[in-house]
Amino acid sequence: MLIFKRMRQALLALMLLAVPTGGALAVNPDEMLKDPALEARARDISAEIRCLVCQNQSIDDSDAPLAKDLRVLIRERITEGDTNEEAMQFLVSRYGEFVLLKPRFSLKTLLLWGFGPAILILGLFAVHMLYRKNKQAAAKAQKTGAVTLSEEEEAKLKKILSSESES
Repeated sequence: MLIFKRMRQALLALMLLAVPTGGALAVNPDEMLKDPALEARARDISAEIRCLVCQNQSIDDSDAPLAKDLRVLIRERITEGDTNEEAMQFLVSRYGEFVLLKPRFSLKTLLLWGFGPAILILGLFAVHMLYRKNKQAAAKAQKTGAVTLSEEEEAKLKKILSSESES
């Protein structure tokens, strides 16, 4: 009985760990702008900027000191009168295209954007060709009325059939 109780407790603990915590943002109250419209713009921008430390998080979600510096920088640029695009362009000119979570489509990123669809198209073409080849082979075998076996396969088949007829 004690084992089942321990297992139940362990299962409950695992389930609690698996529950998502929701949108916990790393933005500190001291960073926030007093104007809600400007703060909303800052949040929109920082949601699209990659944390250069974490790399798979936006700076809005990251607790890294560099992410905080970038959030503060964005808010400074907005309060100075920059548009969202100008603030993003400032960060791109300073840190490069890598700072964007969603890279822009350009000649430099053509390979990045085109590689996935190109591989998908090549894969679909290969599947189509294999399907067509197998369909033609099946049609040819059906037309001739029999499937031809190699000499080695025929010998194995005769051996199997003779052993079955003896039993």
